[in-house]
Amino acid sequence: MNFYGIRAIYKFEMARTWRTLMQSIASPVLSTSLYFIVFGAAIGSRMGDIDGVSYGAFIIPGLIMLSLLSESISNASFGIFFPKFSGTIYEVLSAPVSAFEVVAGYVGAAATKSVVLGLLILATARLFVDYQIAHPFWMVAFLILTALTFSMFGFIIGVWADDFQKLQVIPLMVVTPLTFLGGAFYSINMLPEFWQKVTLFNPVVYLISGFRWAFYGVSDVNVGVSLGMTLLFLLLCMAGIWWIFRTGYKIRS
Repeated sequence: MNFYGIRAIYKFEMARTWRTLMQSIASPVLSTSLYFIVFGAAIGSRMGDIDGVSYGAFIIPGLIMLSLLSESISNASFGIFFPKFSGTIYEVLSAPVSAFEVVAGYVGAAATKSVVLGLLILATARLFVDYQIAHPFWMVAFLILTALTFSMFGFIIGVWADDFQKLQVIPLMVVTPLTFLGGAFYSINMLPEFWQKVTLFNPVVYLISGFRWAFYGVSDVNVGVSLGMTLLFLLLCMAGIWWIFRTGYKIRS
């Protein structure tokens, strides 16, 4: 395996993050802090506990997941789209690196940024809300798995997109609404029975539910099912990337 090639791509993508620190790190942390102030402090103080957890603490996993999904997709999609847009992707494809090594560099960098961002938001939440983490290992595991999965999904979007508008369509029009409707700010058990069943078709429900279980030991969906759905989506994304390099879809033509 060409570790030098992976490291070169990884370092280049990480360097882009430090050049755009305000946009890549500071802006998402500030935006999430506003959610904590409005929903956690202002509204949360007027709401009761949910499953024995204060409302301000209850929304922490959902808010972290909201930022994690959007930033993972954004980082990975732009990372591969820009070389494709500028034509420098052919230099990468002609270099002595395999498809796996290219993906490892781009996806690894995007996932690293997202995990760092998630941990920063978690640390920032302590300024506004008191919380406990019941299962630290599983919290980190869900954080990394989700970051890897949606960074791969973002890589696929970056290859598929033909312009900057398409690059934003799925994150803004699909992923963000699904996150808001996936129990980020409420338990799906609060919904009428019919809508509880409909919500189970939302894949983000399983991500948020599993992540919340890692914090407080409570979940809307069995944690084993949540983990299984996360791994299934990871495998689907891996299959999609394999097909892209197998066929050369939008990267060799």
